[in-house]
Amino acid sequence: MSTTEKPVIVLVHGAFAESASWNGVIRNLHGRGYRSVAVANPLRGLDGDATYVRDVINGLGGPVVLVGHSYGGMVITEAAAGLASVQSLVYVGAFAPETGESAFELSGKFPGSSLGAALVSYPVSTGGDEFRIDPAKFHFQFCADLGAEEAGLMGATQRPVTERALTDGLSTATPAWRTTPSWFVHGERDLNIPAEALRFMAERASSRGTREVAGASHAVGASRPDEVAAVILEAAGEKA
Repeated sequence: MSTTEKPVIVLVHGAFAESASWNGVIRNLHGRGYRSVAVANPLRGLDGDATYVRDVINGLGGPVVLVGHSYGGMVITEAAAGLASVQSLVYVGAFAPETGESAFELSGKFPGSSLGAALVSYPVSTGGDEFRIDPAKFHFQFCADLGAEEAGLMGATQRPVTERALTDGLSTATPAWRTTPSWFVHGERDLNIPAEALRFMAERASSRGTREVAGASHAVGASRPDEVAAVILEAAGEKA
């Protein structure tokens, strides 16, 4: 890579979100001259989701900063394993699993998550169930620090996730954060993944920089895009 070549920022949303949840972060990054790609995470199963993200990265043909939110952290940890084009990782209110760990397991490792009581489940034709957040509970559970109108839009456009995706353990023997420099940012008032769990994963991954955003919800990328973009820029080799 040349000394002037900027990495592409690849953004991977998690469960109950979609690609447009990164719009505020993308505006900030574009203003700093960075190209961004927000991937439509399938949310069907960890291995398949990670393979899809890896295909997107390989198609870009250059250096990448890989960013994941929530369950998207599971996906980037698998997708970036052994992938030389990924120069750094950013976990945004995201899981950073060890081999064999699942999102379901990590979310319950410390007390404080109220997600289970907010979910609606139903069977899917391919087998098993999938989950979405009850629209009546979405604002409080997912994005309490956003206005009601924006929260309503996020709730209406949320992408359901399969039970399989949330219970799949990380299959790679070399989680990407073990060999790739990693940064972490999360909300202090995350109700999906307790802040204590997020701090634990950041410390375990030897985070190069961890930012806890006071008063921020699980949807920290949507509600505090400038703070999240600042961490991504640091991972890209800049200061905001």
